[in-house]
Amino acid sequence: MKVAILAGGKGTRLAEETHVRPKPMVEIGGKPILWHIMKTYAYYGFKNFVIALGYKGEYIKRYFVDLCHMSKDLTVNCDNGHVQVHEGNSIDWTVQLIDTGIETLTGGRIKRLAPYIGDETFMLTWGDGVSDIDLENLLRFHRSHGKLATLTAVRPTARYGHLDLVGNQVAEFSEKPQTKEGWINGAFFILEPGIFDYIDGDMTQWEREPMERLARDGQLMAYKHKSFWQCMDTFREKHILEGLWRSGRAPWKVWDSPRQSARTIHDVIYAERMPLREPVGT
Repeated sequence: MKVAILAGGKGTRLAEETHVRPKPMVEIGGKPILWHIMKTYAYYGFKNFVIALGYKGEYIKRYFVDLCHMSKDLTVNCDNGHVQVHEGNSIDWTVQLIDTGIETLTGGRIKRLAPYIGDETFMLTWGDGVSDIDLENLLRFHRSHGKLATLTAVRPTARYGHLDLVGNQVAEFSEKPQTKEGWINGAFFILEPGIFDYIDGDMTQWEREPMERLARDGQLMAYKHKSFWQCMDTFREKHILEGLWRSGRAPWKVWDSPRQSARTIHDVIYAERMPLREPVGT
């Protein structure tokens, strides 16, 4: 199963960073946020990536070419420039880097990836958000309902302190996540190839007509993730993620945790569909 990642936007709200590099390459703890996202998928066994490039896509290409070499031992012949790459110490990912246009909208980028994804179920996310979502539970939920699309519904962290007022008196003050507010789209999709028929072309925004039509057709389901999720749209959010990483308490760093489930990805993919209680990511 392939993992598609949209990494082509301009990230204008992080302009001080993104005037020199694309937003997915903005670093948290010395590593691009794109690397953090891919590490999460790889932890669950999903290591076949298709990345949709756009703005400053050459930066991302250069990063992965360098990563391929920098993660291994090398012998360099300075006389003729030959580089011998040794086995071991490698990152066992396959990464397809696809130019999908500078101005192409999200739906158009997804549709341009269709030839590289093929006629199979695939995962999709944005290149600017991290989570401690349990991808095994997400996949199991998707397999259980048989619809074309599953999105991950999350409750965002409150930007300001939440107040419960009784008249002019503050009955409760909280800086906790917005558990009293509605759910939003946190990406981390699982999709069937039939969704490509819902996308008209380059100027289609995935979050508008395609998702609205999928919902009207009864083909869009929501997996409720009640644990950590955070996007990186602003410098404030970047600082939140950086602070969590430096504290050693980054919730999305699941790859440093022992796996609690004995199931394999193969078991999840080919498990018989069965009714499930509402799953909660951990």
